[in-house]
Amino acid sequence: MSPGETLDPLPDTLILQPPVFHPLVPYVTTIFGGLRAGKMVTLQGVVPLGARRFQVDFQCGCSLHPRPDIAIHFNPRFHTTKPHVICNTLHGGQWQAEARWPRLALQRGASFLLLFLFGNEEMKVSVNGRHFLHYAYRLPLSRVDTLGIYGDILVTAVGFLNINPFVEGGSEYPVGHPFLLESPRLEVPCSRALPRGLWPGQVIIVRGLVLPEPKDAESGCGCSFKGLKQEQHRALEGTLTQWRAVLDGAEVGGH
Repeated sequence: MSPGETLDPLPDTLILQPPVFHPLVPYVTTIFGGLRAGKMVTLQGVVPLGARRFQVDFQCGCSLHPRPDIAIHFNPRFHTTKPHVICNTLHGGQWQAEARWPRLALQRGASFLLLFLFGNEEMKVSVNGRHFLHYAYRLPLSRVDTLGIYGDILVTAVGFLNINPFVEGGSEYPVGHPFLLESPRLEVPCSRALPRGLWPGQVIIVRGLVLPEPKDAESGCGCSFKGLKQEQHRALEGTLTQWRAVLDGAEVGGH
């Protein structure tokens, strides 16, 4: 790359936020690029046997004082006579009217996959691949920039997807897929066909975990990452990494 030359910014749909595995609860994180229609958040976990309640909050900021507005408050409650889910909005320090769903699709002691899909006017939630509820926005979705997870829940993975899963003009509910860290399809060496081949400006992204005793890494496009010192291997141990190769014949980078 010549001096002074810069890369074109990546489209918003390519601003990838890596998944988070086994975070400690309470867990609060920034949502890269905020929320918008078409974005999805997936949450995998287990409800402890003695769970009373937990909540997933889509917040407008992360300050402690004053407390930020919460555009969407998703709150399963297990300790009542009839377990249920509450959705609500906190605005200016005041909770609004509760929306209640009496049939709780989550169970104590069971694992789950929650999928939050954000549409133009409402959020839809599925549990283990089945639609569970929808909640109309009471605050602008554009204000949401923080995810907060609290309460009695064991989280195994949190994922963020930017691409609208609906076929244009379609209404089929999307299917959330869990993160399969031990999937045979992801074993190395791994090869996949490129149906349309390669062309200048194409972006290929490879995500993975650096092994405790890593060796050289190499991609089939001729990019290689070699010669890391032992202390660099240790620094990268267990860290989620992302490689980005810009196939324009001018630059190949990794970080």
